[in-house]
Amino acid sequence: MKNTNKQVISLKSLEGKKVLITSGGTLEKWDNVRGHTNLSKGTMGCYLAEAALEAGGEVIYLHGYFAQLPANASLMKTIMFEGIEDLGNKIQSIVSSEFIDFVIMAAAGSDWIIDQVYDQKGNLMEENGKMPSDEPPIIHFKKAPKILGQIKGWSPETTLIGFKLEATENVDYLIDRAKLRMDSSNADFMVANSSKSLYGLNEPHFIVKKDGEIIKSNGKQNTAYKLFEVLKEN
Repeated sequence: MKNTNKQVISLKSLEGKKVLITSGGTLEKWDNVRGHTNLSKGTMGCYLAEAALEAGGEVIYLHGYFAQLPANASLMKTIMFEGIEDLGNKIQSIVSSEFIDFVIMAAAGSDWIIDQVYDQKGNLMEENGKMPSDEPPIIHFKKAPKILGQIKGWSPETTLIGFKLEATENVDYLIDRAKLRMDSSNADFMVANSSKSLYGLNEPHFIVKKDGEIIKSNGKQNTAYKLFEVLKEN
């Protein structure tokens, strides 16, 4: 396993390349004022976008409702998404209308989306606007679609990079899970990290390549730079 902490990126190594980066968490609305999301703030996505811009890439930054924007967002194309289905629709539209060299899925997508909402008497609540607040609703969820596994179907020649987060400190388990996700989604690379990275900037990340090589990098910014170095070499 290689270990790197050096923030280096080749000057203009992405010249003429288009890089689509998803960042932040999805927001699954229950009504027009409520919903569920996750703890992703878009920090990694910002680092990736800045590194890609520095390397000369044309950056398309898809960000969640509450996600941070990169410092140089004005030099990028920024598009906000809401829920996981909206994110998938926006990615499909972009990669189907123009060739994107790299898609980096750093966004934290919801595992569950709203199916039906009922009141306490079991009546289906179908009104728009705001649910009544005098009693708690009964919410039925359904499994969210897995967007990562669809991207190669929309754009087979795009280099696809996914992220795999697990609530574990067992590195072997984390990497095994990342490899499984890479195979099931037909991704070209995966970046594996533990849930501790939600609370700090310097947690270890592991770049997993198709050939089985694992590259360890400490911290989100270091990992963003190292990822583009790896992409340049492959």
